[in-house]
Amino acid sequence: MPTSPEAAWNQCLDIIRDNISRQSFRTWFAPLKPLTLVTEGDLSKLTVQLPSQFYYEWLEEHYYSLLRKTVTKVLGPGGRLFYDVVIEKDDAEVGYEGTSMQLPARHAANEPAAPEPATATRTSPGRTDFGGHVQPAPVSSPFVIPGIQKVQVDSRLNPNYTFERFIEGDCNRLARSAALAIAQRPGGTSFNPFLMYGGVGLGKTHLIQAIGNYAAASAGQSVLYVSSERFTTEFVQAIQHNRVAEFSLFYRQIDLLIIDDVQFFSGKEKTQEEFFHIFNALHQNGKQIVLSSDRPPKDIQGIEERLLSRFQWGLAADVQAPDLETRIAILTRKSEEDGIDVSNDVLEFIAHNIKSNIRELEGALIRLLAHSTLRKREIDVPMAREVLSDLIKETRITLTIEEIQRLVCSYFSIPEDLVRAKTRKREVVQARQVAMYFSKQLTQHSLKTIGLHFGGRDHSTVIHANQSVENQIDTDPKFKGMIDEIGHRLQLRAR
Repeated sequence: MPTSPEAAWNQCLDIIRDNISRQSFRTWFAPLKPLTLVTEGDLSKLTVQLPSQFYYEWLEEHYYSLLRKTVTKVLGPGGRLFYDVVIEKDDAEVGYEGTSMQLPARHAANEPAAPEPATATRTSPGRTDFGGHVQPAPVSSPFVIPGIQKVQVDSRLNPNYTFERFIEGDCNRLARSAALAIAQRPGGTSFNPFLMYGGVGLGKTHLIQAIGNYAAASAGQSVLYVSSERFTTEFVQAIQHNRVAEFSLFYRQIDLLIIDDVQFFSGKEKTQEEFFHIFNALHQNGKQIVLSSDRPPKDIQGIEERLLSRFQWGLAADVQAPDLETRIAILTRKSEEDGIDVSNDVLEFIAHNIKSNIRELEGALIRLLAHSTLRKREIDVPMAREVLSDLIKETRITLTIEEIQRLVCSYFSIPEDLVRAKTRKREVVQARQVAMYFSKQLTQHSLKTIGLHFGGRDHSTVIHANQSVENQIDTDPKFKGMIDEIGHRLQLRAR
């Protein structure tokens, strides 16, 4: 038999852990602390501390049988469990701060009952000790507790998802502003519930978890983040193990409940019904509800109308695909955080070519780093084009001859229409030949079509222009540098 309260209780926990769900164990048993183990004749009395009366009532109602068997197995037939219930400070009962009350776990008929204090106000059911004997219920409860402590829960939040690490842009400004207001005053704004919607990989999960991390750190709120799939799975398990009441009560205690991807509640009628009641209870008690979806509430199919209407009680804010500047800012932040030395040209190239998904943006950067490390090669635009070809091929559009003419003329600082005119000025001829060269390299047009775009010139003129540019590249390093620079600018435009 164990000789210390810690050893005895740890053995009990090992048995209990194998007989209940992980969440139930974390909620109802992990917070308990062993205090004393006293032997009195044939009895071995183990005392554990409970955070509140609520724990006492819940354990006695739902886990009496398991506790009886467990303590008997660990301490023997004479094993007895006692509770030391912490009495919290309450505004109306300041005198209770820092005190506790000793309570037996259903004492036996042959054992003296716990002494009753003068202030006894609540009736209590009969108690049975772990030996199986029953004693009639006393007239009143032997304790008065001024309040119920919040259950400590695992928030399931990713600590990296914070407002500081979220890049704000025109695409998400409304959603971020509303999220920050909610985080500062959960349940205290008109944004309740708050539903954020948008496509995959646009930062919804980051932002809704940022709300939770901020609230948990600054306001001491009980926060829970859960995906709709996990909520459904836990609810099904609760049904299977006859623990629906426990499931419902657990969720109703949360101050800030965050449900990700509520569109996956579609078609799950029982889950929707349970969430409907939890939603009502939380909302009526001024608790904050935060939801996310991949589409606006009105477009979610398979959800009961009464639930959809509640989704729209507060604020629904959309998150759109980031613009170019925001994409570059996201990549810059990611490269700095990961310690990746990447030039602005590469970041701009990625941002130009990957537009719709932040996850793909960050994934592209990680892939480049991996290739650079393995191949011991500096990350540059040609390498990015090669490594990310499978990501950018679907989003690239073919450059038009007009776009090439426009960019080349801009580089040479001449009017665009001059490359199509018949002028033979030296700077115009050079710009025209360079534009013809890139038109042949970067488009699928025939030589004849290219010539037509340059004032109706013959295909032989295009051939001559290409040969002239190639010869000068081979013989003039300065000219080659100019061609590389123009080519780089065109690559950034080839999106």
